[in-house]
Amino acid sequence: MRDSHAATISVLVRNQPGVLVRVAGLIRRRGVNIHSLSVGPTEDPSISRMTIVVDTPPERTESFAKQLRKLVEVLRATAIDGGSTVDRELALIKVNATPGTRMEIMEIANVFRANVVDLTERTMTLEVTGRGEKIDAIVSLLAKHGIREIARTGQVTLVRGAQNT
Repeated sequence: MRDSHAATISVLVRNQPGVLVRVAGLIRRRGVNIHSLSVGPTEDPSISRMTIVVDTPPERTESFAKQLRKLVEVLRATAIDGGSTVDRELALIKVNATPGTRMEIMEIANVFRANVVDLTERTMTLEVTGRGEKIDAIVSLLAKHGIREIARTGQVTLVRGAQNT
């Protein structure tokens, strides 16, 4: 769940061992909490993209981006304002489900365009993607059924249009 002091930084790094530790360490040394950190390869397998959501006012975000650019493995670091971006998260939510509650859970899933990815006698696992607020909302509605486990990817972000991050 993001608060009003959370800000996003997009970082392109060389895809090599130890980069994640160095980036996270730099942020940790500044005494800032990381809300989410997502890392994955880009269209070039030698480069990874990190999307980092930090607990800091947006006006300090550019300062973090500048500090990250000083790391040898960092190719680009950009502070992203939320204005012209596409943000998404993925969540897997395992919820208690009896034959009597499955239809209600399915109705909630349909409203949020979630997919049932596993079903047992006692549980249902839903897959949902969207903005963090959407994930928070479905979790809130499913809570009354008893959530057993949640796994969230953290936010991934791209700037809209032809501009690159």
